Amino acid sequence: MKATTILLLLISLSYFTSNSNFNNTNDLKSLKFDPKKDFLLANFDCKTDVDDLHSVAAFATLMANKDFSEVKYHAVAGTYGVQEGLYVPANNLFDLAFGENWTDAHNNMEAAMKKVKPMVDIILKNEGDIWIAEAGQSDFSALLVKAIQKEFPDINTTERIHLVQHSDWNEEVTTPESLKFVKENTDYHKIPDGNAVGNGTPGFRTPGYDSWKTELTDPELLKIWQLAVNLGMKYNGKEDRYNNEAVAENGVDFSDISETCYILNIKNVKDTEDFFKAYSK
Repeated sequence: MKATTILLLLISLSYFTSNSNFNNTNDLKSLKFDPKKDFLLANFDCKTDVDDLHSVAAFATLMANKDFSEVKYHAVAGTYGVQEGLYVPANNLFDLAFGENWTDAHNNMEAAMKKVKPMVDIILKNEGDIWIAEAGQSDFSALLVKAIQKEFPDINTTERIHLVQHSDWNEEVTTPESLKFVKENTDYHKIPDGNAVGNGTPGFRTPGYDSWKTELTDPELLKIWQLAVNLGMKYNGKEDRYNNEAVAENGVDFSDISETCYILNIKNVKDTEDFFKAYSK
């Protein structure tokens, strides 16, 4: 009797494991960004660290690459939470990087959400998914998801909206209710911090790095990076803003782009040098 029980347990365990692997495989497939159907929303808090300026330039660099020519995307500025400190105004950078393909949430988050939502609605109606690269806090994302749920109660947002966050600090200064909401109502991914190298995601915070000046061959991208770096130096640590040491040491910090790499399944890049070698041409 005892041997039979053990055998039954082994069979059950084998069945469970095989089915779990099958489900995990399906989950992995379902989590792959599909440029033909899906939508990438790039949110930037721009408060109070200037790293978002470099992240804007890096995101524009990726979107200009032929590998991602099919990606449908939109950028949003001013998606900050409850952190103290001054905003980093960069409308001219967003204009240069994205033309009209961006929204300013700094002065009116509700109005910005209402502008972005129709873009998202179209994707969801056409069976696409929404992917959010959260270069900051999740207050704006929570507002957007709530509006989607209100209009489309049949859409399961935990399956159709994927939110990627890399920073503990970003979570800590998100309004607690908003953080709780997105964790419970989206497919929430917390990935290793993009400020460090060797933790499983790329590390894009590099003091003293200025090789972008020679690596970039596209004059438009060079203009974007030059403006991002100039603005970073202008506002870094000023008027009690956060002093980003990598930027202060004439380097770069586009750590938030680790999320975009995760979403777009970029695996050939581990650090800043790799990024420019792969995407500056």
